[in-house]
Amino acid sequence: MSNKGNTFKNLSSTSSKRAPRTTGNVSYNKKKRFNSFEHINFSEGQRKALKILGIFLLFASFVMAVSFVSYLFTWKQDQSYITETNGGWSTLFRSMDEMTDETSELPVIENKLGKLGALLANQFIYEWFGIASFLFTFLLFVVGYKFLYRKSLLPVWKTIIYSATAIIYISVTLGFLQDFLTDSPHILEGKFGYWTNQLLKIQIGSTGIAALLVFAYLAILILIYNLDLKWTWSSKKTEDDKEEENEDNFEAFTNNLNPVSNVSRNVVSSPPVVDEEQEPLTDDFVSQTSTTLHVSGENSQDNQREITFTVDTPVVMDESIPKENPSSLDSPVLSVEKVVEEKAITANDLVAEFGEYDPKLDLSGYQYPTLDLLKEYGNGKITINQQELEANKNRIVETLRNYNIEIEHIKATIGPTVTLYEIIPKPGVRISKIKNLEDDIALSLAALGIRIIAPMPGKGTIGIEVPNSSPEMVSMRSVLATEKFQKTDMDLPIALGKTISNEVYIADLAKMPHLLVAGATGQGKSVGINAILTSLLYKKHPAELKFVMVDPKKVELSLFKTIERHFLAKLPNEDEAIITDTKKVINTLNSLCIEMDQRYDLLKNAAVRNLKEYNVKFVNRRLNPEEGHRFLPYIVLVVDEFADLMMTAGKEVETPIARLAQLARAVGIHLVIATQRPSVNIITGTIKANFPARLAFRVLSKVDSRTILDAGGADQLIGRGDMLLATGSDLTRIQCAFVDTPEVEKISEFIGSQRGYPSAFMLPEYVDENGEGSGGMEFDSSDRDQLFEDAARLIVMHQQGSTSLIQRKLKLGYNRAGRIIDQLEAAGIVGPFEGSKAREVLYPDEYSLEQYLETLRNND
Repeated sequence: MSNKGNTFKNLSSTSSKRAPRTTGNVSYNKKKRFNSFEHINFSEGQRKALKILGIFLLFASFVMAVSFVSYLFTWKQDQSYITETNGGWSTLFRSMDEMTDETSELPVIENKLGKLGALLANQFIYEWFGIASFLFTFLLFVVGYKFLYRKSLLPVWKTIIYSATAIIYISVTLGFLQDFLTDSPHILEGKFGYWTNQLLKIQIGSTGIAALLVFAYLAILILIYNLDLKWTWSSKKTEDDKEEENEDNFEAFTNNLNPVSNVSRNVVSSPPVVDEEQEPLTDDFVSQTSTTLHVSGENSQDNQREITFTVDTPVVMDESIPKENPSSLDSPVLSVEKVVEEKAITANDLVAEFGEYDPKLDLSGYQYPTLDLLKEYGNGKITINQQELEANKNRIVETLRNYNIEIEHIKATIGPTVTLYEIIPKPGVRISKIKNLEDDIALSLAALGIRIIAPMPGKGTIGIEVPNSSPEMVSMRSVLATEKFQKTDMDLPIALGKTISNEVYIADLAKMPHLLVAGATGQGKSVGINAILTSLLYKKHPAELKFVMVDPKKVELSLFKTIERHFLAKLPNEDEAIITDTKKVINTLNSLCIEMDQRYDLLKNAAVRNLKEYNVKFVNRRLNPEEGHRFLPYIVLVVDEFADLMMTAGKEVETPIARLAQLARAVGIHLVIATQRPSVNIITGTIKANFPARLAFRVLSKVDSRTILDAGGADQLIGRGDMLLATGSDLTRIQCAFVDTPEVEKISEFIGSQRGYPSAFMLPEYVDENGEGSGGMEFDSSDRDQLFEDAARLIVMHQQGSTSLIQRKLKLGYNRAGRIIDQLEAAGIVGPFEGSKAREVLYPDEYSLEQYLETLRNND
């Protein structure tokens, strides 16, 4: 018997009814291949360079195509020009006048691309490869498209190889046929095809060239299309021929298992299972009439391919049955299952195919507000009054001399509303002595708001701030138009105004991370809030930022209600996005705490530490939306009159505010709280400890100044937007940028007139201990979404209660899908929110769901 028969016979078992399967594993290392550059992580600069290169290649492809096509019709005139000038490419940058001096008359170039097109087409078509050169335009277009869009029209490397082969083959073939057609110049084959044929004709003759071309043609068909040439015999094959063929097939099969040269074969066969009480059976009792070899494969993590053989041995025959001659047995039938290798899709693959996730895509046509909406107050330049400066200097020096204080040097820095005089006293003068003269200097200067800074931080001087007699108004337009604001890379930039050195002051709310604003009535506090909101509206897209506005006075923030569908967030089932009712404020603050906790769960599952890292991961498609991940916008809570909330709600407001101030920074929730009464019962120690950034307008007493700033100075401000910003231990005096009510209305109308989201950004529903909350968890049939029943059937069919599922299947936005999920929860179809997990589906099948939906319809 052949070796094949012996191999299978050794795999047989000794079971009485059915022989067990014997499996063998063949493993080999699979070589990693470089498949284009689409899986390489390029830097931002490299991606831009590739795009520029792609544009250049596409442009070159267009130029070559136009010049080549034109050359087919104008080659005689172009050829005459090149022949008579006898200069080739050297004439490209020479004028016609220069060449006319050398030759009396030149032929006219009729190529559509002029001299460049004529020279380019002549070089490729006449001098090189003939009309096969058109493949160069195709090749440049494919490669350029790949570089520009990172998408392949055709496999790049195959296209390059096939095109190069086709260019050479077509040129040589046309050169061979040219002898039989005409004796015209080398337009069809080019000089390459012509001289290649002349050389081959000398060596092997025309017949040899024809045979060589036919051989090359067949070889190319076999390599590219795997052409199979089969011959059949009319004679019947003998049994020996069949057995020999089967052996060849088996060897071919085993050879096909080794597609690479460095194959390591480790065949491990499990020993047959033998019943210890039963006598081993000999080969005579084994029927070999049917043997099947199954091959299956899968990819392992170490990039090795495992192929498992399963040989089913036949049924054991009874002793009474006569033994068949092994030579008369049919050869085993080979059944091979195709090995399918599935490549795992990575985040880089998704980015290469679809690009980075763009959160702005829903409102891709959104236009940022223009500076034309803002007014320019004054000329924006500081007017220097030399007489006033000299008079103030003399009064300061004279007042100090009256108390035996001599100074060595004095310098003035002029700001929009305040001038800073820096003095250097003579050695031996105590600083505290000068600081105690604050009221005396104010008396001598007859000015309000004198503030002495002794010593100046980081300087060896003492500062005396004196208000200007004619203060300049700082307009919001002059601040936002500066390059400093336009090119800032801050996450949440707020332009507060100008310092006493006339520099634009821009702070990052994301790094503050919360801001406490205080000031007496009429001192510019509301204008400061509007300046903060205007800065953010001019810099951020609606997909990146949401506001939660609380306005107990009901009139200060009402100007922003027109941007509800763009920038505002609110509770479900609420009509107004700007909250004025104290009870709703409590629910909103607790809802923000829920949002904060949910965001922390998402950050934990994404293995990141803050919102910025999370969004970068999501944009790069490294987070799966089906697991609850989504792009998270910044949320800014603005409370205009905090004192009223503390008086009416007290601890119910203080507790969530303290929680948000302590924890919400990392998840992108920031607080801006304003109050008129910065007393200790309003701004408690718990709140103050979590607001390191504090903005103080003019207050009425030193006690209030110390309450808000932990230092004096706010009581010495002059009002009308004059403010002190405390960031840590430093105090910065700033003149707040002025934005008037009509300007805010124009900005709001400009944004509100554009296409927005279907509704405001929905915050999570909150239910208090009494069962009351933002949504009340009551199922209101009149407020039911039109796709409520479709979403219910979808959820029950997939047994997965997730917002992302409704988004994808019903093609809805996140806010509407979240609202439907809340309605399904209120209706008792899905369970409550469980962090990053999908909600529990409370109906096991569609039949029970339809019964429940029918009940709801009848109740309506």
